[in-house]
Amino acid sequence: MGDYESTATSLEGEENLIAAAEHIVKALGSNKNFTKDVKKILADLGSQLSTMATIEDNMVEGKKSGIEEQLSVVEVKIMSWESDDSMIWDSGPDEVAEYLNAVDGARKLTERLENQCLSSQEEKDLLCRAHDVLQMAMQRLEDEFKHVLVHHRQPFEPEPISFRSSEDDAVEEGSIVSFGDESVEESTLRDSISRNSEEFIVDLVHPDVISDLKCIANLMFSSNYDHECRQAYILVRKDALDECLFNLEIEKLSIEDVLKMEWGTLNSKIKRWVRAMKVFVRPYLVSEKWLCDQTFAELGSSNLVCFVEAAKAPMLQLLNFAEAISIGSHQPERLVRILDMYEVLADLLLDINALFSDEVGSSIRIEYQEVLKRLADTVRVTFLEFENAIATNASISPFAGGGVHHLTKYVMNYIRLLADYNETLNLLLKNHDGAAATSLSPDMSPATGEESITKDFSDSCSPMALHLQSLTSVLEANLDEKSKLYRDASLQHFFLMNNIYYMAQKVKNSELRLIFEDKWIRKHNWKFQQHAMSYERATWSSILSLLKDDSNSSSGSTSRTVLRERLRSFYVAFDEVYKTQTAWIITDVQLREDLRISTSLKVIQAYRTFVGRQMQHIGEKHIRYNPEELQDYLFDLFEGSQKSLHNPNRR
Repeated sequence: MGDYESTATSLEGEENLIAAAEHIVKALGSNKNFTKDVKKILADLGSQLSTMATIEDNMVEGKKSGIEEQLSVVEVKIMSWESDDSMIWDSGPDEVAEYLNAVDGARKLTERLENQCLSSQEEKDLLCRAHDVLQMAMQRLEDEFKHVLVHHRQPFEPEPISFRSSEDDAVEEGSIVSFGDESVEESTLRDSISRNSEEFIVDLVHPDVISDLKCIANLMFSSNYDHECRQAYILVRKDALDECLFNLEIEKLSIEDVLKMEWGTLNSKIKRWVRAMKVFVRPYLVSEKWLCDQTFAELGSSNLVCFVEAAKAPMLQLLNFAEAISIGSHQPERLVRILDMYEVLADLLLDINALFSDEVGSSIRIEYQEVLKRLADTVRVTFLEFENAIATNASISPFAGGGVHHLTKYVMNYIRLLADYNETLNLLLKNHDGAAATSLSPDMSPATGEESITKDFSDSCSPMALHLQSLTSVLEANLDEKSKLYRDASLQHFFLMNNIYYMAQKVKNSELRLIFEDKWIRKHNWKFQQHAMSYERATWSSILSLLKDDSNSSSGSTSRTVLRERLRSFYVAFDEVYKTQTAWIITDVQLREDLRISTSLKVIQAYRTFVGRQMQHIGEKHIRYNPEELQDYLFDLFEGSQKSLHNPNRR
């Protein structure tokens, strides 16, 4: 109430004063003759009004003079570094603090001038001068910002990541069409793509300068130089990310460049790409995001913008390579490498979604997911191409020595490698098992002599098991066709025995046993044993028939002649088998010994019985070998090096 009365009284006084002044002005206009006293009063009034005007002018002038003086002080400090090539942040904390105070002073003075109503040209010139000083300071801070980011960058040394040894490459570098040398016999432990439960963050710049970076950023943003600050940060950190990829041996390649590459070169580049993805996303990008967050913590969404803009080009460079692989050739030897690429992308998907979670990073997130999907499709198509390549692998001549065919080695060692991707392939092949189930059926026919196992097959087997058993069925069908190239029936069975035994052993003695299960192993053990017996029958039945007991051979010169002729025919046939089958080969020691023993038991028993019973009729001079010598000769078989019994240096 008191304030209201005071205000009302003041207003009333002003109105009276204005009325009195108007009365005086009117009186002065109508009356030119004043008394001495009136003139004195008017003179005193004029003097008082003049004093009041002077005080007001001095106050305005003093205020302007103070701003100008302060601007001059900060200008001197800021200008002092313009001719100095050294960096402020290398000159100690005191110098840094003084410079930052000067820049902040220039910012505040500029704001004060901008908020005033500037009427005179002099005042406008002062504002322009303040802007120039502030801009000069911002340019310097931008350089200092870059300098701190570059000069205090921490060396990044990624930990070594294990890869498949060069022995694997024998599988991938071979061609399913040519099958040159023997493929790898033992697959190595595959490098695991383990996911840590906690993000591992490394310091990309020294921790001591984080506060300096944050201080510069805050000052530039508050001075409306946020765009310049962001661009400086993005430029430096993008160079750092590019350097990281360079150190990881990742080249800038177009999709066309990748599509034109020979497989040997491309294989090496895929290996490097897989390693680079692991390192680049985790821990490098995770650490990059952390640095960005720390620097722009108080500046809204700038941390997201800076991170995405810095990471976009390197990420797209990596994804373009993966895209090129997905649209390139589907040759079977590429399957393992494509699976490596798919697995590393799938493993890092949660990291990518977290790093590029906001709208500003959506383009990278979406592209990443699309590339992952395309690689998944490529895996499926390449798997089917692998099966087709096995089915269509044709031979025009029989495989020398009846040994394990290169196709068998390649396929089984490749399948063994694929077992390492059990979880991934089960996922990718889950809804694509129709073809596999169909192709299994020929192999599961009643002709095998076993109960059909196709019933409820898809219910009891995983998608990967379905497809891998499909591959082995296609392989067996192909081997059966290749066996028909041999004219000798015994060699046909020998060849199939060798190859099916190899397949069974590969499954039995590896992690494939868990996928194929014991029933498959028992089936194929039975198969190769059947072929082994068929080989023995085809080779020895007619020969051993010469040694059969004949009740009419006990007397008479004609009977002795027949017996001697039968024995001579046996020796001729045995010599021929020896000459032929020493060139045949069984590389597996156990199988070779088992077949030798089995054959020896049958042949030696028949020979010993025949000679023992007919010795007196045949005569000792017609006995060329004793049973022990014959057994030694049988143990020369299947070494893959042809020998002759007429060669005294056969051993």
